[in-house]
Amino acid sequence: MDGKRKLTVDEAAHEVKLASRRIALLHLAFARTAIRRLGEEAGRLLITDAIKAYGTMIGKEVRRAVLRQGLEPIPANYGVGESRSLPNIGMHTGSETVTEHGRTRLRAYGCTMADVWEEHASEDLGRLYCLVDPAKYMAYNPAYTMSHTKAVPSGDPYCEFCIRKTSPQEQADFASEAADWTYIDHCPEEETSV
Repeated sequence: MDGKRKLTVDEAAHEVKLASRRIALLHLAFARTAIRRLGEEAGRLLITDAIKAYGTMIGKEVRRAVLRQGLEPIPANYGVGESRSLPNIGMHTGSETVTEHGRTRLRAYGCTMADVWEEHASEDLGRLYCLVDPAKYMAYNPAYTMSHTKAVPSGDPYCEFCIRKTSPQEQADFASEAADWTYIDHCPEEETSV
């Protein structure tokens, strides 16, 4: 590319999709290597620790951007203005907000990364990457998390998220270096989104 021609939306989406595929492959390579070198249990623990660190970096970056805009770090302001942390093209084929039975959820369809993990028969390792969502949200504001109710790597037709308040125990476990925090990635049926 000569630097003068502008990309169409479809071309830009393709470029983001290529980058997303590379991120998915990088995650898979690190995950497989960790398990091969350390064994299943220790490898998975290393993966979830790394994803927690990665999500924390993202959440803190979003928080700083929200605060720079003079906004409060609450769910309604996550991703507002310069704090948006994901491209809206190329990583998935579409998204929507749905309300069913009084519960509001965000749904994302056609996850590029999940496609890569499926191609490599490694959906279970790919699903560990998805823990970035509760981690980034809790780093943004520990009083809330973004949990999956459905996830493509788990065999669901789309990813579905709820944003919910966290308990003091969840906050303590997420802040701990030693506690298992992965259970936070759930949204009880009776829970309503914030």
